[in-house]
Amino acid sequence: MTKKRILTGVIIVLSIYVMYLLYIFVLSPKTNLQSIYLIPKDAVFVIESEKPVDSWKKVSESKAWQHLRKNSYFADLTESIQKMDTLFNNKRRLFEFFDDRSLFISVHMVSRKEYGIFYVVDLKRIAKLKMLRTYFNTFLNENYTLSKRDYHNHEILEVFDIEDKETLYLSFIKNQLVASYTHTLVEASIDQYKEPALGRDLNFIEVNKKVGYEDLFRLYLQHDYFDDYFQRFSSEPNDWVDRLSDNFLFSGFSFDLDKNSMLTANGFTNISPNNENYLEALQKSGMGKRSVPQIAPKRTSVYVSYGFGSFFEFYKNFESVQQGNDSEAFESYTKGIQKVENFLKIDVKEHFVSWIADEIALLQIKSNISKSTNDVALVIKANDIEAAKTNLDFVLKQIRKKTPVKFKAIDFKAHEINFLSIKGFFRLLLGNRFDEFDKPYFTIIEDYVVFSDNPNTLKSMITDYLEKQTLSTSKEFMAFDQKFDEKSSLYLYSNIPLLYDNIYALADRPTKAQMKKNKDFMVCFPHLGFQLTPKGNLFKSQLIMDYEQIDPSKNSVVHQTKPDSKTSSKPSEITDAIFDLKPIYPTDLNAKSFKKMYTNGKVQFEVELKDGLKHGSYSQYYKNGGIRIKGRFRQDLQVGTWRYYNSEGELIRKKRF
Repeated sequence: MTKKRILTGVIIVLSIYVMYLLYIFVLSPKTNLQSIYLIPKDAVFVIESEKPVDSWKKVSESKAWQHLRKNSYFADLTESIQKMDTLFNNKRRLFEFFDDRSLFISVHMVSRKEYGIFYVVDLKRIAKLKMLRTYFNTFLNENYTLSKRDYHNHEILEVFDIEDKETLYLSFIKNQLVASYTHTLVEASIDQYKEPALGRDLNFIEVNKKVGYEDLFRLYLQHDYFDDYFQRFSSEPNDWVDRLSDNFLFSGFSFDLDKNSMLTANGFTNISPNNENYLEALQKSGMGKRSVPQIAPKRTSVYVSYGFGSFFEFYKNFESVQQGNDSEAFESYTKGIQKVENFLKIDVKEHFVSWIADEIALLQIKSNISKSTNDVALVIKANDIEAAKTNLDFVLKQIRKKTPVKFKAIDFKAHEINFLSIKGFFRLLLGNRFDEFDKPYFTIIEDYVVFSDNPNTLKSMITDYLEKQTLSTSKEFMAFDQKFDEKSSLYLYSNIPLLYDNIYALADRPTKAQMKKNKDFMVCFPHLGFQLTPKGNLFKSQLIMDYEQIDPSKNSVVHQTKPDSKTSSKPSEITDAIFDLKPIYPTDLNAKSFKKMYTNGKVQFEVELKDGLKHGSYSQYYKNGGIRIKGRFRQDLQVGTWRYYNSEGELIRKKRF
């Protein structure tokens, strides 16, 4: 065979190959499938990236990610993503070949406590090259084995990791490569690709079209499945999680990460037709400026603000939405309002709605009284505080006329505390979101009326306000809050370290052990904020989480040594400090006395009360029942001569107040 014939043969083969490529990439019919069509319908989260290699590099090199990777709990939570991280780093040339092609990652609950992660890569027309399938063999070494099987006329490649004993499942569906460590997700994708669910959901499409493009990635949350995902971490129902699942359909965010690892997300959210009505009413009622931080304590772990152009407009929309969504429920609502009005001879719109301004807020506050409880308060901003006082005084007068409730207002640090004995009034007025305030006490601080079922919450808020210990005096809160628009329909802020303390105090022993072990990996994100503002029939959404590197030496819990329960009876060792008593917090401000018990059932101390204040005799006892301290109070102040006795009943010290 001459050289000329050999050269001719090579040219013919190359020409045929070039024509084949030309057909593949230019002339063949465009039958590309969208990646979103292949994601199984029960996705909790969907992450989308146009430049997955660059995006992943930015995330994986951030301080926050490097810190979180050290945590075993987080490593388990992101096990599949960690595997992909290793794959990206080890086979960077392969994935650079796929860059500039969109990557989708979705999270699915595959059982009550287990989740699976699913990947979709748009290969575009290179997927038509059969050699691409064989290319996967080039990055498999002796640590992997490759096998194949058919599933509903689609080939599934099974890459088994000999060392980890785990299998990665892959399949080519038209122009898409799908992959997962959970075979049922790949099979679900194959089953639904001709009739996609998520990708053709009009509510998802509505959010998807609005989400912008940032440097990092986009994330979509399908709220209907979020409560299922939450059960992986806690078998106890969570009110906030349930409300998210019930009230919203989809949220879509475009994420960015700055050099300080602060995560910022901007996007859109649509609400469920089965929402609690107030969300739809908020969407139609404009926005309000946040100002409650002027009186909210620094101890606030969660601050939820509802804003509107005016409360009167919101209330009118709230009634209209209820009437349109459920006429029977609206009829029941109006009958409930009328029943209260007829019984007390009041007008809800005149005596309540008329004086409410542009913000209502819910506060969850770290208690400075008891570690086993959280303080909760409802704060209503008044457009005219004098009008608010006048109308509330009238309502209280009517309650005293029509009910047997006898409560005398008490004065606490020049702030009057009253009792609004209308059972379930706020739930009736504003829906189930406010059912935590059944028969609340209330006080007035500046231009705000503050309600709580526990009067001690009001006392502590008054004290913090007078001592200027409010959110508005916190430089950290104000700096974080200013990253959001000053006006909103819904705004949620959480101080994560304080929220951690709240949850830890209420958790069972195994949960406490797990939380304590992972504390610095939770509180390293000290502030979280979420905001909704109306935009057409959607809510414009913003989410921000900042990162703060934790010094482990400063994050340890200091355990103080308990003092010896056996108090010395030597007079020379007893000082006047023995008469410094801890404050008490009676929840019944009408009670005539207050007592605290030892675990053995004996009285630890007892004191007479008047209007919620210590007023009268005080006696403190040893565990064996013997008297320890005796004295008297007048209007919460110690008066007269106080006496201290040892455990043998001998008088050891006296002090005159």
